[in-house]
Amino acid sequence: MRTRVTELLAIRFPIIQGGMQWVGRAELASAVSNAGGLGVLTALTQPTPEALADEIARCRSMTAQPFGVNLTMLPAAAPPPYEAYLDAAIAGGVKILETAGNVPEAFIAKAKAAGMKIVHKCTAVRHALAAQRRGVDAVSIDGFECAGHPGEDDVGGLVLIPAAARRLQVPLIASGGIADGRGLAAALVLGAEGINMGTRFCATQEAPIHARVKQLLVDKSERDTNLIFRTLNNSARCVKNAISDEVVAMERRPGGVAFAEIHHLVAGARGRATLESGEVENGLVWGGQVIGLIDDVPSCADLIRRIVLECRERLGAGSAYFQ
Repeated sequence: MRTRVTELLAIRFPIIQGGMQWVGRAELASAVSNAGGLGVLTALTQPTPEALADEIARCRSMTAQPFGVNLTMLPAAAPPPYEAYLDAAIAGGVKILETAGNVPEAFIAKAKAAGMKIVHKCTAVRHALAAQRRGVDAVSIDGFECAGHPGEDDVGGLVLIPAAARRLQVPLIASGGIADGRGLAAALVLGAEGINMGTRFCATQEAPIHARVKQLLVDKSERDTNLIFRTLNNSARCVKNAISDEVVAMERRPGGVAFAEIHHLVAGARGRATLESGEVENGLVWGGQVIGLIDDVPSCADLIRRIVLECRERLGAGSAYFQ
């Protein structure tokens, strides 16, 4: 396949594995890159910038293909050393940076000066345009169906993708609600030039999470997600389980809930333990509505191969409507 995204990132297929906390490790990123997509390491999964440097080296020992690093910058009382993580990626020779959150212009300038291509992930057209003005090379737009933080506008991909495509000059990558070749075909028709998948790549053989978590994603339907933190204006989508159900119930109490009251339920360390132990009711499991389209746990190579073949088939079938 050839799109501006494949040309920009030097990959065979316009399929990106999104940066996911605790999941974006060398095993998964290298498998996606070896299969012709773009694997992405998640910087903040690593406890220190030095650990990220080691993970970059480990990933490079597992693939000769391009891979990227995700750096998500969110407000925090004690923010991590973001610039040191960026420096580790630059020193490691990484040429693709996936950013999200409020990235300072100085960081973008530093990454560009180091020869990096920047893909910025956001959830609204106005944010995409702001990122374009700051000089990013491509934008990944996340629809309301997505896992993680979909923003507060509640706009699904069927509207959000073409709304962004008609206003952006840089290449657009569709994210949220995509799991197969039908989704890739739809994204291309809507004006995107590639796709970003997170939840679907969690349900692959190489994803470094417990088999019971992968089976949870297979077993659940498109109706089995919860939106938490809605009352805190920080909406987040995860899989329905005992923990996310409890958070939703607490938010629905008269008077609502303060974050301090639910912090013990949603803490990142607790979610990480769930992914590693497979005790799927004990912490948050992030997942989008796309879980309704996940039926198996293939290798990354098999998944990408069939996505590309199905995309070609669906685009061909669509052309048959015209005589």
